[in-house]
Amino acid sequence: MKDNVALITGASSGIGEAVARELVRRGAKVVLCARRTDLLEKVAAELRAAGGSAIAVACDVTKDGDPEAAVARAVAEYGRLDTVLANAGFAIAGRIEALTLDDYRRQFETNVFGTIRTLQAALPELKKTKGRIGVVGSVNGFVGTPATSAYCASKFAVRGLCDAIRHELKASGVSVTHIAPGFVASEIRIKDNQETVHRHAKDATPPWLVASAESAAREIVNALSRRKREQIVTFHGKVFVFLERHFSWLVAQLAGVVDADRRSDRKRAARHGRVG
Repeated sequence: MKDNVALITGASSGIGEAVARELVRRGAKVVLCARRTDLLEKVAAELRAAGGSAIAVACDVTKDGDPEAAVARAVAEYGRLDTVLANAGFAIAGRIEALTLDDYRRQFETNVFGTIRTLQAALPELKKTKGRIGVVGSVNGFVGTPATSAYCASKFAVRGLCDAIRHELKASGVSVTHIAPGFVASEIRIKDNQETVHRHAKDATPPWLVASAESAAREIVNALSRRKREQIVTFHGKVFVFLERHFSWLVAQLAGVVDADRRSDRKRAARHGRVG
């Protein structure tokens, strides 16, 4: 993707940052977008110091006008826009009876409407270059798991969005790649429902199951370069999606076992006074 101009939301850490670094390594120019401008500027400075071309743009995908301003900055700086990766997102955890409607609204505002804002802002420029759209969903866009209903619903919605607009945009030459990562090293599992990062929190996912952001980025950039329809990222992610598609009864049983184990853990913790 040499000389491509790529705009990436959620680029201050995790998958977004890793994709930016991989794109620059392949000769692309990148526009890094996120709310945390201090982290964005640090990443952009590191990329420029290594000989790459990168700019940082403050952008909150939940605010009308922010994605449009980011696209305008990209075009002002580089004269064109070839690729957009809608990556900004977070996860709200909790059982349905414990969550509020506002929790679900906040989840959709970032993960779904934030994606739509980004794509609508970028489309006029992408049509000029017959560019590429990448949308970061999740394996949870295929597989529903206990205590993640808000997140799963948002990622199922994102997958449906990609399937629909792919047909709409075909004649324009703009490709749409749905990207569904499994467990990848990022901040998403150490953020609470208010999006606060807890640096010292323990990630409950076994380390052997977590892929590096760098390896995920390589898969993602390869998929975008080839204009693939969909890319399931990580080996275990591919396994989970395969099982859901062909052996959904088994996935349902496994989800039930996991849920029962979690309930037992909570009950044991409550008996020992570790939870309220």
